[in-house]
Amino acid sequence: MYFPGCNRPFFPFFIFHQQMVMSLRVSELQVLLGYAGRNKHGRKHELLTKALHLLKAGCSPAVQMKIKELYRRRFPTKMVSPVDLALPGVHSASGLPSSLAQLGFDSHGSPSPLLPVSLLGPKHELGLPHLPSALHPVHPDVKLQRLPFYDVLDELIKPTSLDNSQRFQEACYAFALTPQQVQQISSSMYVRKLSGARCVQLFCLSETSCPQEDHFPPNLCVKVNSKPCNLPGYLPPTKNGVEPKRPSRPINITSLVRLSTTVPNTIVVSWTSEIGRSFSMAVYLVRQQSSAVLLQRLRGKGIRNPDHSRALIKEKLTADPESEIATTSLRVSLLCPLGKMRLTIPCRAITCSHLQCFDATLYIQMNEKKPTWVCPVCDKKAPYEHLIIDGLFMEILNSCSDCDEIQFKEDGSWAPMRSKKEVQEVSASYNETHEQKRGSCNDISKKVDVIDLTLDSSSEDELDDEPPPKRAFSKLLTGSEITKCLRSAMLCYFFCR
Repeated sequence: MYFPGCNRPFFPFFIFHQQMVMSLRVSELQVLLGYAGRNKHGRKHELLTKALHLLKAGCSPAVQMKIKELYRRRFPTKMVSPVDLALPGVHSASGLPSSLAQLGFDSHGSPSPLLPVSLLGPKHELGLPHLPSALHPVHPDVKLQRLPFYDVLDELIKPTSLDNSQRFQEACYAFALTPQQVQQISSSMYVRKLSGARCVQLFCLSETSCPQEDHFPPNLCVKVNSKPCNLPGYLPPTKNGVEPKRPSRPINITSLVRLSTTVPNTIVVSWTSEIGRSFSMAVYLVRQQSSAVLLQRLRGKGIRNPDHSRALIKEKLTADPESEIATTSLRVSLLCPLGKMRLTIPCRAITCSHLQCFDATLYIQMNEKKPTWVCPVCDKKAPYEHLIIDGLFMEILNSCSDCDEIQFKEDGSWAPMRSKKEVQEVSASYNETHEQKRGSCNDISKKVDVIDLTLDSSSEDELDDEPPPKRAFSKLLTGSEITKCLRSAMLCYFFCR
């Protein structure tokens, strides 16, 4: 049965045979192509492409019977007729979202030939005959962890289970955009701003006990509208022989999405199933935020009362009567453990038991580049939602600007601590100043001349010494003065005789 003016078979029959062909192995594809008189050499994807082209071209009833025969050998289970695909009991278009169901039918209520195969959702939602009843619900009650740098605007594909019935799996999904969503994405792409609307795809474990973080299935491959999507690069293995893994992060598929309200977008996901684990996938329309916005939101939450920190200090320094060792003081650094710079916005997680804080600005910026959200002090999880600004440290930073370390006491008070190096520098500068003063005094004392007015000595040892040179007269004597001197000398001569 064909559409008017179209060579493609009736839609349910085409889907029925196509899914059977896609489930065949290499040997079975070679048998099918050989039976149809086609080239049966090549790799699996080449053989599969040839078989699908054969099916789309309108194969004969004999070839269709051969497909069913090979399929029965591959999956010896009860088959479902193509008519059952449209029954309410089996997953049909009625089970699809209204926006997608309307795209599959025209105004007369007949299936539209433009409806792509992948619009019917993943394989287990198609009610494939070879798959048993689903072990996991199609849309489990899985909640993903909130991403601080993404504000969710809409849910394009709600969390959907990935089938793990076979080793290598492949599933098809589809979603359609509303005019408002197209406008949001278009405006952000043209303006090229960071905080714009984007489509992101998330993977996580199918666990309902708590919100799940991003977790990629093994050997993940994603194609959006038949174009491969860029995934995060592999991390270097920590041990030899260990298979490298990708860091699990949101996948940005905005550049591959068709900005149209009439043409749907298809996503093909292939992965390797893992024993004991099941995965889920979801697609959201989000608005990305910067680290400055997150810092502003953190400040908007307010500063925690300093009394909370003082109570924590008293609790830590309270003596335990059963312990012989008691802590009487607690030293805390005012430098950020991340950048080794003085704290500007001291923060820590409410789940952390330590008093040491880290800088909020640097912590958020580092998680913007590589989202780990791990406390740099205790290496425990410190998500953005649990961050608080410490009011006591804010007071200390404002009142103590020349110290990088403080000491808390038992009563909750604190005192600045100076390192030994600073004390040595202060004492060295004092000694240097003192030596300079002593040196200046010695210089002054050296400049003073001492004149010995003693001309003779009673010591016998000094008689043998050469007499000191006489000081020269600075002016000439007159004639009368010379005469007086001669007379005095003559009188001395006579008296001595």
